[in-house]
Amino acid sequence: MAAPPVMRVFINNIDSFSSGHIAEFLCERAPEAPDQEDLPEPAALQVVGTASERPHEDAPRALEVYNCPNREELLFKLMQCDVVIYNISQEGEQVEEAMWAVTALHGLIGSFSAPKMFILISTVMTWASSKPVDPDDPTLPYTDEIFWSRKAHLNFVRHIDLEKRVAKMGKTNRGMFSTYVVASGLQYGMGENLFHYFFKKAWLGQEPEVSIFGDGDNILPTIHIRDLARVIQHVIHHRPRPYYLLAVDGSNNSMEEIIKAVASTLGPGKIQKRPVEEALLVQDLSATDIDFLLVNLRMEAVFVRKLFSIRWHCELGLVENMDLVVEEYRQSRGLLPIRICVLGPPAAGKSSVSKVLCQHYKLHYITLRDTVSEAIGQLEDAVNNPNPETDESTMKDLLNSLKDSVENTKDVSENQLKVLKDKLMSNPCRNQGFVLDGFPHTYEQAKELFSAEEDDETSHSPSFKRIAPEFVFTLDASDNLLVDRVMNLPESVVQKHKYHQENFKKRLAAYRKVNADEETVLTFFTEMDIPSWRLEINSSKEDDNLLLIQKILQTVGPARSYSPSRQEVEEEERKKAEEMMKKEALEKAEKEKKEAEEEEAKRRAARLENWSRCLEAARRHKGEPLKAEALSYLKKEVMPTLVEALSECCRLQPPDPVDFVAEYLVKNNPTDKPA
Repeated sequence: MAAPPVMRVFINNIDSFSSGHIAEFLCERAPEAPDQEDLPEPAALQVVGTASERPHEDAPRALEVYNCPNREELLFKLMQCDVVIYNISQEGEQVEEAMWAVTALHGLIGSFSAPKMFILISTVMTWASSKPVDPDDPTLPYTDEIFWSRKAHLNFVRHIDLEKRVAKMGKTNRGMFSTYVVASGLQYGMGENLFHYFFKKAWLGQEPEVSIFGDGDNILPTIHIRDLARVIQHVIHHRPRPYYLLAVDGSNNSMEEIIKAVASTLGPGKIQKRPVEEALLVQDLSATDIDFLLVNLRMEAVFVRKLFSIRWHCELGLVENMDLVVEEYRQSRGLLPIRICVLGPPAAGKSSVSKVLCQHYKLHYITLRDTVSEAIGQLEDAVNNPNPETDESTMKDLLNSLKDSVENTKDVSENQLKVLKDKLMSNPCRNQGFVLDGFPHTYEQAKELFSAEEDDETSHSPSFKRIAPEFVFTLDASDNLLVDRVMNLPESVVQKHKYHQENFKKRLAAYRKVNADEETVLTFFTEMDIPSWRLEINSSKEDDNLLLIQKILQTVGPARSYSPSRQEVEEEERKKAEEMMKKEALEKAEKEKKEAEEEEAKRRAARLENWSRCLEAARRHKGEPLKAEALSYLKKEVMPTLVEALSECCRLQPPDPVDFVAEYLVKNNPTDKPA
C-alpha cells in the first residue's frame, strides 16, 4: 500500500497556548480513517510555524519553527505550505499580520503549484453585540447558519473585518485558494489559559471564596482546546462547503456555574460576587480576558455537528468534565500533591522533620490530635449556631464521641479515623499534599484509613482523589539515645508531650511491642506497593539532623507546587534590595566609624609624640648650667629675702619649716613694699 500524502501546515505563534496545543494535536494525532473504504486515506500533516520567542524544550514538536521572520521571508515560507492557519482567537496583535498574509497569498494565486487553504481561527467575540435571535425567547442560540447577522464587540471590530476579508479572498478561485473562518469559543483545558486565574486561586486555597466579577449570569460559549484542534483537523481533511463555522461545545454554562465547579473541585467550594470594576485591579487578568469573561452568548455549532463525526474530548462542556479538566490542569502544570507519612518511636524527632518537610514543599502538617481538636471546635460551633439543613442530633453524637475518645488515649476510635480521613481528602490536602506525623500506629489503623481506595471505583481515578501516602519514612534510634534525648529536653517540651520518665518508657515499650508483630503498619504499606525508608538516628547533633533531612529531600525530589508569582518575586526582590541597602548602610557606617577611630588614634599619637618631644626637651634643659643673666637675677631679686627666711627659720625652728618659709616670703616680698 502506498504511503498517504503529506500536507505542510503553517500555524502562527506556535509557542502560544492556543496555537501550541493545536500544533501539538495536529503533529501527534493521526487523521481519522474515512468511514467508506473507497475514500482516500487522509493526508499526514507536517506542522511548521512562527514563534515570538526561541522555542524551549516543551514547545510543540513542529518540523520547523521560524523566529520572528520579516514579511519577505515569511511569505516565502507560506508559499511552501498547503494549509496556512492564522490563530487570532487570543492573539489580537496578530490581526494585522493575518490580514497581510491572506491578501498576499491571494495576490499570488497564479503562482500556486497546487491548491492552498487558509484557515482563520477567530473568536466568538465577533458575535458579542449581536441582536437576539428572537427577542421574545432569549434561550434560542446563535448558530453559524446566521453568521451574516453577527455584530462584534466594540474591542473586536478588527477581528470581524478580518473575517470578512478572509471570506472574500476565498470566493475568487475556491479551487485554488479556499478560505475558512472558525469562530472559537472560550478555550479551556490542558493547563488553562483564560480560566487559569480562577483555577490557581482555588488550588492555592489562600482565600475562603473564589471571586466572580459581575452577577455571573452570563452564558459563556466554550470549547476544549483539543476539540478545537479536532475541528481544524476536520476542516483540513474534509474541506466543507460552508466557509464560516462555529466551534463551541454542547454546553451553555453560566460564568457562575463554571466558577462554582472550579471552586468545588479544587478549592473551598464557595464563591463571592464582586463588582466588575475590581477585575481591572487583578494583574493576572488582562482587559481582553475581562471582555471574554463578561460575554453573554448562547451558541450552537450546527455545521460542525452536521458535517463532521468528531470524537469529542469534552462534548458536554467544562462543568460536566471538571474532574478531567482539573487532572489536565494538575498534570500540565506539574501541580501534583506530595503525600508523606513520617513514623517512628516517641522522641525520634518526627514532628521536627515533618514541619521542615511542610515548610520546604508547602504541604499541610497533619496530626491525629490536631485534626480531632479542629473537628471538635467546628462541631461545637455548628451546635451553637444550628443550621436548619443539618441534623443537629447527629452532630451532637459525633461531638460527644470525639470528646470521649480524646480522653481515652490508648485506643483510636472509628470516628477519629473518619475525621482524619475527611481531613486528608479535603481540597487543601488533595491539592498541595500533606505530611502525616506519627500515624497510623498499627496495621489495622492503616487498613481502615487507606485501604478503602482499593475497593473503591476511584482506585484508578485521577491522582488527586487518592490519600494514601507516596513516601513513608520511619525514623528510628536506640532506646538509650531516645531516653538520653528526653532527659535533655526542656521541661515545657516534656510536659507538652507527656515525656515523663516512667510514661515515656511505657510508650517506648508499647511502640517496640506493636512493631514486633507479624503485621505492622509497614507491612500494610508494603502490600499497597508504597515504598518506605528506615532512617537510623545515631546522635542528636544538629549536623546529623540536617543530613537526615537532606536524605529525605533527595528521596522525595523537587517541589510540585506553583513557583512564586511575579508579584511574589518582585516582593522578594524588594525585600532583598532593602536588606542589601541596610547591610550596605551598616557597612558604610562601620567603615566611617573605623576611619574616624583611626583618625582619632593618629591625632592622639601625634599629640603624644609632640608631648614626648617637649618633655624630652625640658629634661635636656634641666641639666644645663644656669646662664649668667639668670644667676644675676636670682642673686638680686630672690636670694636676699630667701636667706633672711632661712636664717629666721633656723633661729625659731618652727614645726612646719616649709610653711614658715613660704609665709615669710609672702610677708616680706620686696615687690609688695610701697615705693
